[in-house]
Amino acid sequence: MLSIELVTDAFGRVNAAVHSVLRDAGSEFLTFRPDPDANTVAWLIWHLTRVQDDHLADLRGGEQVWTGEGWAERFALPFDPAATGYGQSPDEVAAVRPGSALLAGYHDAVHARTLAYLGTLAEADFARIVDTRWTPPVTLGVRLVSVIADDLQHVGQAAYVRGMAERAGC
Repeated sequence: MLSIELVTDAFGRVNAAVHSVLRDAGSEFLTFRPDPDANTVAWLIWHLTRVQDDHLADLRGGEQVWTGEGWAERFALPFDPAATGYGQSPDEVAAVRPGSALLAGYHDAVHARTLAYLGTLAEADFARIVDTRWTPPVTLGVRLVSVIADDLQHVGQAAYVRGMAERAGC
């Protein structure tokens, strides 16, 4: 199996997990917090999608889906459109309150753009250096795996919070 097929499969698993977490999710569930400083399902899904969008746009050398396709306006969040959620405060986490259809729509748009980009790659592209700020420098393949790992961690956290919300009666 080629690297492209493996990475495509991994992003497909992220997409399926996002949809599983969002299935039949109402606003009470999406904004449930196990404690006042915890991340919500809505924030976790938004954040993982923003990071994927940001990093893949950088790799493509193109605009993010978030700004280029009007998702920032649809979400109407009270912070800079460049925000991806990294380092946000509990109050900023609480401000992310979209419905499940909006979250799924944005994630699907990013997923489609990701798959389109992966379809342009050749096996040799995975060795291309994309970030020299690290030792060793980061290759395209390593960056893609990093995004997948981050996405899977966050969607796993969202699934865990979903389980807690369900046990709490949401």
